[in-house]
Amino acid sequence: MNDDQHDQVLYARFGTSSACWRLSAGSNTLELTPVTGAVPANVAIALNPQQASQIRCLTGMTSHIVVDVHLAGEPLRLHLVGKKVNRDTWAGTASAYDDTASVVRDLAQGLAFAEQVVSEVNSVVVIVDRHGKIQRFNRLAEELSGIKEADIIGSNALALLMPSQDDAAGSANFAEVFNRGVAYDVERRIKTVHGERLFLFHHKFVRSGRGGDEPLLICSGTDITEQRLAQERLTELANTDELTGLSNRNAIQDKIRAAIEHAGPHGEVGVLFLDLDNFKKVNDHYGHVFGDDLIRDVSAAIGGCLNAGDTLARLGGDEFIVLAARGTSRELEATAQRILERMRAPFAVGLVEVYTGCSIGIAHYPQHGDSLESLIRSADTAMYVAKDAGKRTHRVFSPDMNRRVAEYMWLDTNLRRGLEEGHLTLHYQPKLSLASGTVQGAEALVRWNSPERGQIMPADFIRYAEESGLIGVLGRWVMESAAKQAAIWKADGYNLRVAINVSARQLADPAVVQHFTEALQHAELDPCLLDLELTESCLIEDEAAAIELITQFRQLGAQVHLDDFGTGYSSLSQLGRIPLDVIKLDRSFVRSINADTKAQALVRSMVAVAQELDFKVVAEGIETESEEMFMKGLGVDYVQGFLYGRAMPVAEFERWMQDRQKLRLIA
Repeated sequence: MNDDQHDQVLYARFGTSSACWRLSAGSNTLELTPVTGAVPANVAIALNPQQASQIRCLTGMTSHIVVDVHLAGEPLRLHLVGKKVNRDTWAGTASAYDDTASVVRDLAQGLAFAEQVVSEVNSVVVIVDRHGKIQRFNRLAEELSGIKEADIIGSNALALLMPSQDDAAGSANFAEVFNRGVAYDVERRIKTVHGERLFLFHHKFVRSGRGGDEPLLICSGTDITEQRLAQERLTELANTDELTGLSNRNAIQDKIRAAIEHAGPHGEVGVLFLDLDNFKKVNDHYGHVFGDDLIRDVSAAIGGCLNAGDTLARLGGDEFIVLAARGTSRELEATAQRILERMRAPFAVGLVEVYTGCSIGIAHYPQHGDSLESLIRSADTAMYVAKDAGKRTHRVFSPDMNRRVAEYMWLDTNLRRGLEEGHLTLHYQPKLSLASGTVQGAEALVRWNSPERGQIMPADFIRYAEESGLIGVLGRWVMESAAKQAAIWKADGYNLRVAINVSARQLADPAVVQHFTEALQHAELDPCLLDLELTESCLIEDEAAAIELITQFRQLGAQVHLDDFGTGYSSLSQLGRIPLDVIKLDRSFVRSINADTKAQALVRSMVAVAQELDFKVVAEGIETESEEMFMKGLGVDYVQGFLYGRAMPVAEFERWMQDRQKLRLIA
């Protein structure tokens, strides 16, 4: 059949020399129609498996293949111009083999679409040849640079993409890049009409398809300036005590660890562990705002007593630690004595003068500990000995300081017995929807009712449970107890979600997911109403393992909350990778918002970050109506705090819910 006959067959059958074609995933039949998407097809042409497979190799980019078929009993060679249009369908236009005009038109339409995509895509796109000459410059590149594509085509790209390099070095760099021919990413600061901005460029090589199959470099850039201002701010938050501006617990631990590594087995590292005397009484009497002002003044006073190169950090509450640049016993004790002398003078907070001395423990590496943990523990032990000696003094650690060890022995015996004999209970603090005021759930908090000492708060035994390995047994008991209580409330019609705290040490147990599953099964809690609260330390050591565990918990129906947000190591990039449901603002930020505009700005930024990442937000530590109104203005989802209710035993919690329901009905 000659060329005219090919064209006549198509035109006679479809009224056009370019019919539309379609191939489905489940069939080897090529459908031809005069109109795109017409059903049923005017003609169905059987393809052999090789032809069908060839068509199914088409991607989302417009391409061209040739197939030999039979139409109305006559052989016909077709140009198929098209692409994959969805998961199960390939489509395009079909022209007779020698109908060049139709083929060119169809390819031109596809290429025009591709050109439009390059021009309008929401990234800076610059295409460069091996000589560093610009071949394409899309719309966004024009807008940001203030340069038109027509004016920059053929210009050297070095000034745009490598402004800090001279021409010779830049040219050599480009040549090396093209010789390697490997895709890579790079961050560059680019001058734009909005000032200098930081871009992340992804560089990938393609073949031009022109004579000689010339390689081209596609540089696709995304403005990451704001994301990097945010990452740096979160890094600052993660390493800075918000109240005093000092290094926080995480930062000082890193610095001490680095100092130990740098010192080696024959060097010296010294630390001072400080705890304020009678601060709690002052704080309780005058209030938190007064206490915060006092902490700031005390931190400034301590800092003024240190040697050049010393680092002061606030661990939290009224505890501080000093990493000494010069770590001999004489120098450390001299520093401690200067601090004690300064602390004997009163502090004026407003019109009130108060006295708050401190107790100091001193420890040396390697004599008193050969690791971060053991060194701090020794300094902590020495500090408690100083307190026991009458406060407002210092002590250097010595092995005979066994009182702390004796306390640990007591905990070892009695905490194990408490778990076995049922001396531990769970208290529940309500969590409310801020928009509606309804009780959404509760956080389960463990309490130890010791026959010998009475009620013991978690702060007094959780650290020991972590260090001794009892945290696994304790954590499993919390899972079982909380799941049973959630099931009871569900049966009573409350349908509350109960959150439990899980430590990094618990997550290290390979059986933790199985224990959680068994807790749900034993309580017959289906669907799951048990959630997990993790601290940021859970994500640090092995992020991939943490993600895997979190994914398994969520598959069981649990929500995963990131507790104490803003006080740890998390970065924006890490948070974007972790499959979380809820972020909890640390109460230290909430407590500061009434008196500190910087704290307000920090809370706003953290809430904005969480919302951008599509996480729900819980503000904990709400104690006043003004704090509640501030959080409501930010669109915070849930709240906890003494304004609504403290952590309560089950019976008291249930009475609280009933009373709240009555009040809402009356209102």
